[in-house]
Amino acid sequence: MNEIIIKTYDKYNEKEIMEIYESVGWINYTKKPEMLKNAYKNSLRILGAYKDEKLVGIIRVVGDGHSIIYIQDILVMPQYQRMGIGSILLKKIMEQYANVYQKILLTENEPKTVEFYKSLGFTADCDMNCVAFAHYTV
Repeated sequence: MNEIIIKTYDKYNEKEIMEIYESVGWINYTKKPEMLKNAYKNSLRILGAYKDEKLVGIIRVVGDGHSIIYIQDILVMPQYQRMGIGSILLKKIMEQYANVYQKILLTENEPKTVEFYKSLGFTADCDMNCVAFAHYTV
């Protein structure tokens, strides 16, 4: 099996981006391709995980890069999950932004997801006597 290569994702390819979002069922993004294209264009940092030159995972960061980063998207195609790709992507971002005060992400409250982020040093907001709020426009 060939190695997974992690590198900067710097050329937006709608077909491969839609494929990866569809593979994990994130249809809100696939229904709004122009929004997603603009989101990528205005992101702080994007890393892709490649297997045999195919994009199989991605992490997208927004923020100012000094006081806060927000890990907006971290996706790995289902057939490549449980291989450490998500961990590698997240660790690379954490290394690149090691000096940033706040590193935030919002995710589903599923036991395996919670354990994944806790294993990488994240703390749930409720464990810090905090609360998170979100407001979505449909």
